[in-house]
Amino acid sequence: MAHIKKGDMVLVRSGADKGKKGKVVSMLPKEGLAVVEGVNSKKKHRRANREGKRGQVIDITLPVSISKLTLLEPAK
Repeated sequence: MAHIKKGDMVLVRSGADKGKKGKVVSMLPKEGLAVVEGVNSKKKHRRANREGKRGQVIDITLPVSISKLTLLEPAK
């Protein structure tokens, strides 16, 4: 089994983002999760916290289980 590290290029093998490729941005080894650029992104609605400020819709990249990832190119 190949060990996935920060900076590696990976391929998503299963789930809603199956077939997408991306670079590993960060790892959560104790939980068995990895944050991959462009994979598993969701929209979060933020309320205005002060008067005069507007609310926002922000794209957030959520972690993916490393069991769903295949290593394509290791980081050098």
